[in-house]
Amino acid sequence: MNLSNLKPAAGSVKNNKRIGRGTGSGRGGTSTRGHKGAGSRSGHSTKIGFEGGQMPLQRRVPKVGFKPINRVEYVGVNLDVLQGLAERFNLTSIDFATLQEHGLASKNDLVKVLGRGEVKSKLEVKAHAFSATAQKAIEAVGGSIEKL
Repeated sequence: MNLSNLKPAAGSVKNNKRIGRGTGSGRGGTSTRGHKGAGSRSGHSTKIGFEGGQMPLQRRVPKVGFKPINRVEYVGVNLDVLQGLAERFNLTSIDFATLQEHGLASKNDLVKVLGRGEVKSKLEVKAHAFSATAQKAIEAVGGSIEKL
């Protein structure tokens, strides 16, 4: 077997519709464009979403809600996750680089520490934001927080 005798599987390749090749082709005459009207003429194109003058779907459907343009998206990391990291890898300090290293954040993320779970060991945590409950829990066991 070599490149000169490779063929596609039977039935996997179909011939294209050959339009405008005479009446014997079955697609001659108007060449599948119908009679008269803008669609039959060369150079015709419609706008995306145009439905022949009917009110387009995008304009018929009601618009709901509001998307703030300046919204800041955070990646949430809970206290129980931080505690698990500290126990597994004997850490006393957890910063953004540590979270990246262990796959909890990527380089362009902003990290917010959230309050689910509990912290048992004294940790020094550095992140972009902290919830009030997370901050209290970390400081309650003698740890410290630093906002980046």
